[in-house]
Amino acid sequence: MKKMIRMGVIAGCLAATAAWNTAATAGTLAINIAYKGAVQRAVWQSTMDEFKKANPDVDIKPSFIEEEAYKVQLPGWLSTQAPDIINWHNGERMAFYASRGLLEDVSEDWKKNGWDATYASTKEASSWHGKQYSVPTVYYSWGMFYRKDLFKKVGIAGEPKTWDEFLDACKKLKAAGIAPIAVGGRDAWTLAGWFDYLDLRINGNAFHQQLMAGDIAYTDARVKKVHTAWKSLIDNKYFIDNALSYDLDGAQPFLFQGKAAMMLMGTFIAKGFPAKLAPEMGYFQFPIIDANVPTAEEGPTESIHIPAKARNKADARRFIAFVGTPAISAKLAEGLGSLPANSKSPAPTEPISRIGFEILSNAKGGISQFYDRDMTKEMADEGMKGMQKFVSDPTRIDDVLNELEQSRKRIYKKS
Repeated sequence: MKKMIRMGVIAGCLAATAAWNTAATAGTLAINIAYKGAVQRAVWQSTMDEFKKANPDVDIKPSFIEEEAYKVQLPGWLSTQAPDIINWHNGERMAFYASRGLLEDVSEDWKKNGWDATYASTKEASSWHGKQYSVPTVYYSWGMFYRKDLFKKVGIAGEPKTWDEFLDACKKLKAAGIAPIAVGGRDAWTLAGWFDYLDLRINGNAFHQQLMAGDIAYTDARVKKVHTAWKSLIDNKYFIDNALSYDLDGAQPFLFQGKAAMMLMGTFIAKGFPAKLAPEMGYFQFPIIDANVPTAEEGPTESIHIPAKARNKADARRFIAFVGTPAISAKLAEGLGSLPANSKSPAPTEPISRIGFEILSNAKGGISQFYDRDMTKEMADEGMKGMQKFVSDPTRIDDVLNELEQSRKRIYKKS
């Protein structure tokens, strides 16, 4: 009898647990968001609040994770107990997970919501094998932030448009005791922006994408030419001292305090500028090195996705449809310091975002997704480690490129 009672109690507990799990998941939307800084977190929270107001039957369970930690944790979530919505990156970064069956096919959502037209420019980056696995939210420009007051102080007449003008500006700043360029090399991806732009300006986007795809050797003379141009900046001490000791947050104060004049970075950092300093901050296109090379730009696209293992796909589809509207795309763009990916969203009014929009709009040579989004993660990790080695000791160009070439052959199975 005791055994029967005990079995009955266990059965009742299991039934209650099952019922609780059903109640917890049906109408509960788990959303994991990667963010940089309080402003980015706030705009995502506000977006969820708006969705909740329009969909009161949905209980949102958000988790905000700092971006670098998010990158590490994401594979585990997708392969085990996934949330219902994640934010991530388009291009190869999206395709990596889509190809492994870890992201939900949302092609029907694209048709239903008219996104083929709305997101025409980012459809290719949202697709894998002809199907869509993401909804673009924002994209952003990369370029040179600078202190207008410091330029004026040392007699720099205008924003450098050519490489010679840029080098002349660096020379004047250094002579005045101001570090020309701040960079937080402890975050290896900040160095990748320098490699990308030097390669895009010297060799062009077609070459760059072939290199990203593993089709060009790192020992190719054209790749060494990129590093040689980079080495000249390091040798002339145009970057802040001990750049590898600082992450992005640690490097930005050099700009804020007037100890450095420029920083190559995406427009997403503009929202974090101190209010009193914002009027002195300018933004210009990465200088042209070879006028014969079609001008390409970095335009990384952010996106949201439904994991294949999501438990509440019905409400997840309601959420992506909501975020995919022109108004929400514009709101996210403003809050994230980016540009709306939705072509029907109003153009940004914030000055730096507007400049970035114009830069991307006039990119005759194409738009790249950024170094670690244009190639496989394994090779990107090796490449960025190589960049840190190079910056630490630029005399090791050949050693670093030889090591990267061995990694390319192994990862891409090249002979």
